[in-house]
Amino acid sequence: MKKTDENRIELTSVLTCPECGHVSTETMPTDACQYFYDCTGCGAVLRPLPGDCCVYCSYGTVPCPPVQTDTKTVTATSSRNSQDRIPRKI
Repeated sequence: MKKTDENRIELTSVLTCPECGHVSTETMPTDACQYFYDCTGCGAVLRPLPGDCCVYCSYGTVPCPPVQTDTKTVTATSSRNSQDRIPRKI
């Protein structure tokens, strides 16, 4: 995944569910990684792939803000059932 300019952090990512292909545009949290995302298409609970910190890095079109800025210390958030999160296609 391509990192963005540190002065410009992308907060919107498009998540694609690997189970059903449902696509959703979501706003990412700026201070934490999101471990879970409930697909609004099929209800699958998405979790990060091995080596990724969050669902945006695994299934989104844009990596999470901490990864975009190379922040090494990130906090996990488990905002399940949130309509503000998006899956990425793999």
